[in-house]
Amino acid sequence: MAKKLSIDEIAARLALPKTTVYYWIRDLPLGRARRESGWPEAARRKGNRAVETKHKRRREDAYRQGLSEWDDLVVVPTFRDFVVMYMAEGYKRSRHTASVCNSDPSIVAMAAGWLRRLSGKTPIVRVQYHADQDTEALRFVWARATGVDPSAVQLHPKSNSGALRTRVWRCAYGVAVTVHDTMLRARIQAWMDRLRQEWGLDSATTHRGVAQPGSAQPLGG
Repeated sequence: MAKKLSIDEIAARLALPKTTVYYWIRDLPLGRARRESGWPEAARRKGNRAVETKHKRRREDAYRQGLSEWDDLVVVPTFRDFVVMYMAEGYKRSRHTASVCNSDPSIVAMAAGWLRRLSGKTPIVRVQYHADQDTEALRFVWARATGVDPSAVQLHPKSNSGALRTRVWRCAYGVAVTVHDTMLRARIQAWMDRLRQEWGLDSATTHRGVAQPGSAQPLGG
């Protein structure tokens, strides 16, 4: 302890789990003094602020990228349709996830195609089904529509009996196609805002925590 080693350093030297080392030293005066002084907490907060600032700047850059590429993308067939559809049915509660839920195979196929093309990732496909439906047939139908392997289609039972009443579904019926991509979500927000400008809508109606055209802070912290 005279060398003021960290828990990580002690664990490494003794080849022990950090949790074991922590329980050994948690009652030592030095450990209490450090905790009471707030030193570890202050360092953690400083590190968290630095990480938050870094990611905020990345989201801002992605938003500006979205604005700059609008003119090139909007002439591509179905791109504008994708943006309009996302404005109406896209998942907007998270700035880290882009997702669309629908039950029309053509709409789901279009959404999955653009999510894949724009993110470079294979979309996650989730399907709700009723007890009397053929689950394997559902896998193949929606795998074909979204371009994923049938084994990757996630099936979730839908019950009218109340047995699943504690479950919360973002889409009561149908299929959800999703990619977890913070930068794509910021670009989509830029495209939605750009379209609102074309329609003459107030940009203040944009989703909380994501960029506003011409605002001082394009993306929330």
